[in-house]
Amino acid sequence: MALRLVQLLVGLILFGAGCGIMVRAGIGLDPWTVFAQGLALQTGIGIGWITNIVGFLVLLLWIPLRQRPGIGTVANILLVGTSMQATIAVVPHVDGFVWDLLMFVGGMLLVAVASGLYIGADFGPGPRDGLMTGLNSRFGWRIWAARLGVEASVLVAGWLLGGTVGLGTVIFALCIGPLVHVALPPFDRRRRRAARVAETVQPV
Repeated sequence: MALRLVQLLVGLILFGAGCGIMVRAGIGLDPWTVFAQGLALQTGIGIGWITNIVGFLVLLLWIPLRQRPGIGTVANILLVGTSMQATIAVVPHVDGFVWDLLMFVGGMLLVAVASGLYIGADFGPGPRDGLMTGLNSRFGWRIWAARLGVEASVLVAGWLLGGTVGLGTVIFALCIGPLVHVALPPFDRRRRRAARVAETVQPV
């Protein structure tokens, strides 16, 4: 349990740091961060704090969807935006497209590894992922359709509010799925437990 908690906390902090680095790159963001950035520009509240607030508001949508949060869900709301805000405060922006691209890719890779860590700890989904699974279980929407509909909506809303949509948005959309697919297995404690159980019941 202690190791899983450490894995969860490290994963969430690194996830926020990766998002903060991508914000600093300035060449585009994932849909939810575009939305948070747009709200931050309109309200004057830091994008990290907005990320925490949006996470809490999304969690409220779980109530009619009959979803139950886990420790990981609550920790996600508290830590990701806080880590993002701290990272933005200490990481400077360096002018030049090549540096911006390298910074964005580095942030995205950090997000992928961090996703493997916190998902693999198996303490419950983040508020946004839980929204997708809730739409699936409550209304029968396919996961991909729920994700596409929700993320397209927040992307457009964030763009209209002034959030950054660009090359990075496209790179993230194309690459984050395969990267998390590679990053998750080494940290997936549930899969490793199942493998150990399977080994103990092998016939002699």
